[in-house]
Amino acid sequence: MQSDQFVLDRFDRAILRALTSDGRISITDLAREIGLSKSPTQARLRRLEKAGVITGYRALIDPILLGLDHVSFVEVRLTDTREAALSAFNAAVARTPEIEQAHMIAGNFDYLLKVRTQNMSDYRRVLAERISTLPNVSGTSTYVAMQAVKENSLLDVGGSIVI
Repeated sequence: MQSDQFVLDRFDRAILRALTSDGRISITDLAREIGLSKSPTQARLRRLEKAGVITGYRALIDPILLGLDHVSFVEVRLTDTREAALSAFNAAVARTPEIEQAHMIAGNFDYLLKVRTQNMSDYRRVLAERISTLPNVSGTSTYVAMQAVKENSLLDVGGSIVI
């Protein structure tokens, strides 16, 4: 166990499980669901928020209904992988709204980006005008997703919440 890892008991885990399925649950309903009264439930929730275990609450929006159904995964190779170059690339990625996810990779390329756009021509524009012009990019390879089979988080292969 890492020294900076937050230790969760069964009530903390129950709170997190409940919130991952309904982030708008009332304190009363949350308390009932986890088997505690309101005050300790509220205190635990505040503690989880203050510790950074719960980083925020947000609406889950269906990108398909918004016309953003084209997903590409882009391998990015950089010309320079020293810290300053990586920082510049990371900052530029953070400012690019079409990049939904970015991961530094140990392998034959440096980053894997998940890019969401309206269609192929929109993706080609984003690739040419945004991704290819990111700092230190030497090359890219694109893989177009045909279907999202699974996009959940904090779930194990059996479908049970890991937390």
